[in-house]
Amino acid sequence: MRRPLITTRTSRLAAVLIATALVAGVAASSSAAVAPTYHTTYQPGKIVPVGSSIPHADGVMVDRRIVNNLRYLAETYPIYVVEGYAGPLAGVGQVGCRNCHVKHSDHYNGLAVDIVPLYWDGQGCDSSWKPVTRLAHWAEPRQNRPRLPFRWVGYNRDYNHGCGDHLHLSWDHAPAKPFEFADWVTVFDIPVEPVEPTPPPPPAPVPPVPPTSRENVLYP
Repeated sequence: MRRPLITTRTSRLAAVLIATALVAGVAASSSAAVAPTYHTTYQPGKIVPVGSSIPHADGVMVDRRIVNNLRYLAETYPIYVVEGYAGPLAGVGQVGCRNCHVKHSDHYNGLAVDIVPLYWDGQGCDSSWKPVTRLAHWAEPRQNRPRLPFRWVGYNRDYNHGCGDHLHLSWDHAPAKPFEFADWVTVFDIPVEPVEPTPPPPPAPVPPVPPTSRENVLYP
């Protein structure tokens, strides 16, 4: 039996609407994450270990001004930092891989990190990269248009970066020569859970009026 024309058209329209909604949902999921608020810090720079709260390879160090941001990222995404500052450091010697980066890399100022999944087995682009991909899309919703405070995001479609290789994050900063500290760095504000206000103490009980002096009480 021939299907009524109106039913066929309605079905096709519904299919188109569903497909459009799915495409919009996928696009929104990659860029709808709330953009970070940020500020500029003029705190003096110093190269320090990233700290035990941030999963990292042995010896990874960064400018202390981005440590709090890194700690928040590690608490939010299962990441592993494989590289931070790369260059000489007084009292320590050579830190990182000085010859692994392009000229004028932000790694030479301690304001860039290379990231892989925390539970990656080192074998290509697998499901462990999904959180890292979400982080990359949060930092750079559109190719070559990173959100502040990030200066450059290296991931898919960037040479020698991407799923199965690594995610590069650079923080925006004042111009600085390699192995020197930038005068200022832009960092994102750490989200803070709202604190419930402390309730006021209950009023002190009013002592009862002695019966013998009720006639002397003045009421408002």
